[in-house]
Amino acid sequence: MRFAGPTQRIEDLVGDATSFDRVVAAGGDGTVSAVCYATRYSGTPVLAYPAGTANLLALNLGLPLDAPALAEITLEGVPVSFDLGELTRPRQDGPPQTSGFAVMAGAGYDAAIMETAAPLKSTFGAAAYLMAAVGNIAPTASDFELVLDGETVANDGIAVLLVNFGRIQFDIALSSGWDPRDGLLDVAVVRTKHAVGLLPMVLAAMIDKSGQLTDRSSGIEIYRAANVEVRAEPPLRMQYDGEVLDEVTPFSAHSLKRAATLLVPEGSPFASETD
Repeated sequence: MRFAGPTQRIEDLVGDATSFDRVVAAGGDGTVSAVCYATRYSGTPVLAYPAGTANLLALNLGLPLDAPALAEITLEGVPVSFDLGELTRPRQDGPPQTSGFAVMAGAGYDAAIMETAAPLKSTFGAAAYLMAAVGNIAPTASDFELVLDGETVANDGIAVLLVNFGRIQFDIALSSGWDPRDGLLDVAVVRTKHAVGLLPMVLAAMIDKSGQLTDRSSGIEIYRAANVEVRAEPPLRMQYDGEVLDEVTPFSAHSLKRAATLLVPEGSPFASETD
C-alpha cells in the first residue's frame, strides 16, 4: 500500500502499475482521476475507491460505498476501458501544464461552488455543494469563444463544463447523450445569467433521470467535440474533478479515447459493452 504525501507525485507512485494485477485508488475524484491519468493506456485495471466527498466517478460507475463489496469488485469486477479528458492550460512563466480528468472539467460557476464548498465539506459532506450553490446566486457571466474540432462557436453564460461522465451530485444527469467511451467530450454551456435560472433544469433532471428533460431546458446548451478550446471574457477560474485551480481561462482539452481501464460491478451496463 502506498500513500501520496504532500511532496510525492502520483506518477511516481504508480510508475510500475503494469507489474500489478490491480490498482486501488482511494480518495476523492481528483485523486482517482490523477491515478487514472498516470496509468493511462497501461491496461492495468483501477478501482475507483470512493473515499472523498462527492465520489462522482464511483456514482457513474455504479460502485458501492461499503468496503467488503468494493473488495469483491477489486477481485471479481469487470475491467472496462473508458475515455479520459486531458486539460492543458498555458502558463506565463513556463511551458503549458497538463492534467487529466475522468468526470469533468470546467470554468466559472462550477469552480466558484467548489471553492466555496471546500471548507464546509468536512462538516456537511455532499450538502456543502448545495450550500455553496445557494451562497453564489449571482455568479460572474462571461462571453465565451469555443473552438470545437476546429469550428468556432460564440456563446455566453456563467460556466462551461467539459463532461466525460455525465452524472453529478444528487444523481442529476447533465444531458441524455453523454458516453464516456465515444472519444468525445460533452461541452455544456450554462447560459443563464443568474443561478436562479438553473432551478428549472435541476428540477427537470431530478424528475427525469435520463437527462432528456435537461436537454430541452433553456438553461444549458450542449455541444460535442474531441478537441476543445475555451476563452472567456472576463476570464473565469477553472477546476477539474473538484480540484480548483489558481489559473483562469483560456484553456484547451481533448479526449483520450479508451485511455483508462476501470473496474465495474458484474451486471453493470458498461460491463456488457465490448471494446
